[in-house]
Amino acid sequence: MAGPNPASTRQHVRYQPDERPPLPMTAGLGLQYALICIASIILTPTVMITVAGGSAEYLSWAVFAALVVSGITTAIQARRVRRIGAGYILVMGSTSAFLAVSVSALEQGGPGMLATLIIASALVQFVLAARMALLRRIFTPTVAGTVLILIPVTLAPMIVRKLGEVPVDASAAAGPVTAAVTLLVMILIPLRFTGALRLWAPAIGIIAGGLTASLGFGIYDFTTVREAAWIGLPDLAHPGVDFSFRPEFWALLPSFIMVTLVGAMDTLGDSIAIQRVSWRRPRAIDFRSIQGAISADGVGNLLSGLAGTVPNTTYGMSVSVAELTGVASRAIGISVGAVFVALAFLPKFVTLIVAMPGPVVAAYFVVIVALIFVFGMRILLQDGLDHRKGLIVGVAFWIGFAFQLDWIYPEYWQGAWGELLGNGMTVGGFAVILLTLFGEVTRGRRRRLKTRLTAETWPEVDAFLVRFAARKGWGGDMELRLRAVGEETMQILTRGDGEGAAGGEGATGEDRAAGVERRLLLLASADGNAADLEFIATTDQTNLEDQLTMLTEVAGNVPVDAETPLRLLRHYASSIRHQQYHDIDILTIRVEGSG
Repeated sequence: MAGPNPASTRQHVRYQPDERPPLPMTAGLGLQYALICIASIILTPTVMITVAGGSAEYLSWAVFAALVVSGITTAIQARRVRRIGAGYILVMGSTSAFLAVSVSALEQGGPGMLATLIIASALVQFVLAARMALLRRIFTPTVAGTVLILIPVTLAPMIVRKLGEVPVDASAAAGPVTAAVTLLVMILIPLRFTGALRLWAPAIGIIAGGLTASLGFGIYDFTTVREAAWIGLPDLAHPGVDFSFRPEFWALLPSFIMVTLVGAMDTLGDSIAIQRVSWRRPRAIDFRSIQGAISADGVGNLLSGLAGTVPNTTYGMSVSVAELTGVASRAIGISVGAVFVALAFLPKFVTLIVAMPGPVVAAYFVVIVALIFVFGMRILLQDGLDHRKGLIVGVAFWIGFAFQLDWIYPEYWQGAWGELLGNGMTVGGFAVILLTLFGEVTRGRRRRLKTRLTAETWPEVDAFLVRFAARKGWGGDMELRLRAVGEETMQILTRGDGEGAAGGEGATGEDRAAGVERRLLLLASADGNAADLEFIATTDQTNLEDQLTMLTEVAGNVPVDAETPLRLLRHYASSIRHQQYHDIDILTIRVEGSG
C-alpha cells in the first residue's frame, strides 16, 4: 500500500488530538497556554467592574470566577462531553467583546441584571449550535475567515498601547529593546529549530523579555507581586441573579444577542482553524465539532452568568500556539483547564503574570495575530475565493477596518452603540453576513425534491434532474452530467441499503436500531451555465471529502466497491463539499457546463 503524499501532510504536527504526549510535555504546555492567556482572562473583568464603579469585593469574586469557569470550559472543549465541546485545544477565557454592553448593564441594573443578560446570551448560543445546519448559508468558511483576519485589526490598538506601557522615568530604549528581544526569541527559535526547543518558543520569548525588562531596565514592577498572598480565596461576594426583567433588561437584550452572534462567529473561525492545524493529513471540516464548540461556549456563558462574572469565548491564540508547537493533543486542553482552576487559588502567581511589562505582552501578541491572519486567509483560499466571495470579503474587511479606526462618521456613533460599532470584528462580521444573505436572496429560485432515501427512489431523482435541466434550457451534455452526478451520489448515499429497507449499512447506528426511514431533500439551483446540487440526508459517519482524498493519495484505503462511484462523481463534479452535522449530512456538489 502506498504511503501518504508528503506534499499533502503536515509533518511538523508532533501530536495529533488523539495522541498523548509525555506527561512533562503535557504539564509544561498546559502551563504555557495558561500563562499566555491568563492576563486577558483577568484584565477583562477588571476593566469592566472598575469602569462601572463596582466594589473591590465584587471584582475579587469576578476574577476568581472567571478563572474557574475558563478552566472548566477549556477542559470541556478538549474532552467533549456528549455533544458539548469541540474535541480540540480551544482555550476559553474572558471576552472583551461584551465589555461595552456589560458596563451599561452594570450601570443601569447592577450585577444581578448583568448575570440575567449573560444567561439569556447562553440560551441563544445553544439554539445556534442545535440549528447550525439551517444557518449554514450564514455561518460559512467565508464568514469565519473574514472574522479571523479582522481579529488582528481589533487587537492592534491594544498592542500599540502595550508597547508604550513603561514607567515615565525609564530609559527611552526600554520599551523598544524589551519588545525586540521578546519578538526575536519567539520568531528565531521556531525558524531555526524543529525539535523540542520549538515547543517552548513562546514561553522562552516571554521569559527573555521579562528578564530584559527587569535586569536591563528595571521596568518590571514587583511591588504588587510581593504584597499578594501565596494561596487564598476571594470574598464570597456573589451578586445573585435578577429575574425582575425590568425595562432596562429588554432595552439591552438585543445588544447582548448581537455580541453573542459575533462571539459565535469567532468560535466558528477558531474551530475551523484548529481543525486545520491539528492533523498531519488534511481533513474535511467537521461541523459537528463546531456545533460542540458553540455549545461549550453556551455552557461557559451559562456558568459565567450563574457565577456573576464576565462571559467567555474561545481564544484564537490556541490555534497559533498549536501551529507554533506542533502539539494538538486533547490532553493539553485538559491540562490548561486544570492550571486555570489551580491558578484561581494562587494570587501571587497570578499577579506575577499580570504584572508582566507591556512591551513583552505586545511583542507576544504581534506573533499571535500574525498567525491568526494567515489562518484566516488560508480558510478563505481553501473555500475558494470567486469574484462574489472576493468582493464580500474585501468590502467587509475594509468596513470593519474603517469602523475600528473611527473613519466612518464617528460623530454619529456615540454611547454604547459607539462602543459596539467601534469593534472592527463586530462590524465586519455583520457586514459579511448581510452581504452573504443578500447574495443568497438574490439567487435564482431553488428547485426541490423531497423523497425517501433508498436505492429504489433513484428514478424519481433522475426524473427531477432531467426536468431541472430542461427548465434551464441546457443541452444533452449538461443533462448527462447532472444525471451521472445524481446516480453516483445516490449510489453512495444508499450504499448497503437492503431491498426496500429503511436503513442499512449506510444509515447511522441510531437509525438502524430504531428502523427510522431515511429521508432526502434535493435542492437544485443554476449559476450561469453551472448547477449547484444539495443532497440533504442522514448518512453514515464517513466524510465523502475524506474518502476522495484517500482515493487520490492512498490507494487501497477506500473499499473496492466504493471506488467506482467516487471516481465517477469526481469526474463529473467540479467541486464536492460534505458538511456533517448532528443528525444531518449535506452534500453540496457543483456541476460545470461545457460551454
